[in-house]
Amino acid sequence: MLTSEMIRPDGELARRSDREVEHFGPARAVVSESGWTIIEGRHGSLRVQWIYEDIVRITGAASAEALAGTLPVYAALLPDESCSNRISIEETEDRILLHGGGNWTLQVNKSDLSFVLTDAAGHPAMNLHRYYSGEGHLQCRGEMTPGAQIYGLGETTGYLDKRGERYTMWNSDVYSPHVADMESLYQSIPVLIHHHLGKAYALFVDNPGQIQFDMRKERDKYRIDLETGLLDGYFVAGPALKDVVQRYTLLTGRMELPPLWAIGYQQSRYSYMTQQEVLELARTFRAKGIPCDAIYLDIHYMEDFKVFTFDPVRFPDPKGMIAELKEMGIRVVPIVDPGVKMDARFPVYVEGLEKGYFCRKEDGSVFQGEVWPGISVFPDFSDPEAAKWWGEQHRVYAEMGIAGIWNDMNEPSVFACETHTMDLDVLHQNDGRPISHEAWHNMYGLAMSKATHEGMKRLLSGERPFVLTRSGYAGIQRFAAVWTGDNRSYWEHMAMFMPMGMNLGFSGVAFCGSDIGGFEHSTSGELLARWMQMGVFSPLCRNHSAYKTLYQEPWRFGSEVEEICRKYIRLRYRLLPYLYAYFREASLTGLPIMRSLALEYPEDRETYQLSDQFLLGQDFLIAPIYRPSTAHRAVYLPEGNWYDYWTGERHEGGKHILVHAPLDTLPLFVRGGAIVPETVEAQHTATAGWQNLTLYYYVRGDDGEPGSSEFTLYEDDGASDRYKQGEYNELRCFAEETKISLRLGYEELHRGYDHPRENLRFVVKHLPREPQDVGGLQRYESLEALEDGVAGWWYDHERRELILKIHEAQRWECAIVK
Repeated sequence: MLTSEMIRPDGELARRSDREVEHFGPARAVVSESGWTIIEGRHGSLRVQWIYEDIVRITGAASAEALAGTLPVYAALLPDESCSNRISIEETEDRILLHGGGNWTLQVNKSDLSFVLTDAAGHPAMNLHRYYSGEGHLQCRGEMTPGAQIYGLGETTGYLDKRGERYTMWNSDVYSPHVADMESLYQSIPVLIHHHLGKAYALFVDNPGQIQFDMRKERDKYRIDLETGLLDGYFVAGPALKDVVQRYTLLTGRMELPPLWAIGYQQSRYSYMTQQEVLELARTFRAKGIPCDAIYLDIHYMEDFKVFTFDPVRFPDPKGMIAELKEMGIRVVPIVDPGVKMDARFPVYVEGLEKGYFCRKEDGSVFQGEVWPGISVFPDFSDPEAAKWWGEQHRVYAEMGIAGIWNDMNEPSVFACETHTMDLDVLHQNDGRPISHEAWHNMYGLAMSKATHEGMKRLLSGERPFVLTRSGYAGIQRFAAVWTGDNRSYWEHMAMFMPMGMNLGFSGVAFCGSDIGGFEHSTSGELLARWMQMGVFSPLCRNHSAYKTLYQEPWRFGSEVEEICRKYIRLRYRLLPYLYAYFREASLTGLPIMRSLALEYPEDRETYQLSDQFLLGQDFLIAPIYRPSTAHRAVYLPEGNWYDYWTGERHEGGKHILVHAPLDTLPLFVRGGAIVPETVEAQHTATAGWQNLTLYYYVRGDDGEPGSSEFTLYEDDGASDRYKQGEYNELRCFAEETKISLRLGYEELHRGYDHPRENLRFVVKHLPREPQDVGGLQRYESLEALEDGVAGWWYDHERRELILKIHEAQRWECAIVK
């Protein structure tokens, strides 16, 4: 526990001061090679390399010699040298002009080597930046426009806009309560997005050592300080926020499409202690009609906390248990930590030691540290052979029918030592280019998840793996989903996830979530209900609680809370076609699933600071209640018309409204003009081929505001990688609305997945009156008659809904006269 001793006048905080640095200039020489240029200065040098047309890599070092040849590449996915464009150079009296990417020009001032990227008309695509060097230290300063916002920076506490904050990129096991002034958490994603009045650019600093991002010290500048390695900056031009996110994920990669079951509801606890407890848990979910797709096993399933083992007393027949759960539609996700128990009778330890796969100190001795099993050793995932060996160890799980793995403690966390991680002088093999742990630390969790993901892909023979990780670095989205670590059952922690999840989305991590209900501390029924309402709209939907806290399964707090949880979990399952389409989009474009309103409405200043509401895709606006005993809140609705999902009440956008939301109600709105696919609710996911499908179109307003809409539905088997060979369907659904008419329809863009469709309907929501004509289709006198018919329509006057039953075809279109 920290006390006032921390801030004594002669203490460490009082002794901290800025280190002296000097800008790189003036310029001394310019040297060009194929694809890159070095500008040498008195105090440092720049290497410029165009990666893509809209991305320029500007690497800084204290000497030109450090920039020659092939530079290190740490991120999960970066382009090959062959992706670089040739650079042409012009010089004026005071500037060096480099052209290498489309219409962009990098202008470098000879006096101090500061630089700015401009378009063909000379307008800046980013603000002025300047690199500095000091004794063993590199720094970048970038100008912040007055009124601009800073987004990104991955998993950080605080509000959506990071201006005025300071963070340290250093993956840390933080069990203390997560608070706003906490500078480091489990994930380090060093990408900063500067946004001002709809215009944006990003700076990604690719260095897995310790980095500080300071948006506080100077009001008009952000500062980035590196402790090791090169200042390797990738500047990503916009101009729009969506452009920036999509181009940034060209560098660090995009998520693979996960198995559908991983998008369902997941239940976890530290720990479900026995095989019988796990089976009873699953049976209770089914008996209570609460959908569930996965149950997690925390460390107590292992024998003496040894990885890749099952305790023979607590879990005497894990393969039988897994088979029985699978019959119920429930998957098992076991935890796997990197620490391997030092035990001469433990085959994993013996084999890894014999083959030299564990991390070693500079003197060649194997690094040892204490974690759950006691004194342990740690695989060196920077060694490709060690990583492949680690992946192979998961065979024991794959052969039991497990396809999901939970990576934890992979910062890596080490007990009872000053650094709380590996000794900084541990030397990683790094595929033949040895590097200290101090300089590679933030890569450890990503490298472990990569080894796990690739190992499971090899072992599952075409079935999609699912990996969840606590620790990661830029590019982690290629290999794993992330959750925000050991939060607590505090209302403040529920609120904290919203900006954290949105900034993870800005940082390329689309598949993220928090522990619903909170991990440590004990939740209340009210908090669980409100967190569940929010959590079912986050990409990862997992309820997790800590050892010796109150159990927090949905039924633990009485019938009212149970029914609320059931209602919202079932809603998630009905919306799976909508949600799955956005997972597909994230895999193709890198755009997030959980979105800041600023991403969709970048010209609307009211959205720039919104930290307590978010969008699911483009069409759902979620505004959770995150305070106890609260039944009202203000909600901002951006431009257009928005419908209350529960009551159907229409609200004009561009303003705040006051919403009444008793405990069973989440403020939830749908955008006018949205096309939302829903399926029938189920107790678990089966396939992503929606046998029963309803396409809801929300009219733009009672006044018949004109406009067009479309939504691309995606279908596949939800389990295998055969979609990569074309076994999937894409259905483009569209609507064109005028004051007097509405045209609805769909067309198949791709059909490679064959599955039967039992029922397909189009429902027009909030149509103010019965239409005069519906494409010549038969009008039925009741919904029951329509259901018995082949195709036709019926208008529900009470609900103001036009229901069309469709005889499925490759293309369908209907003209409606209002």
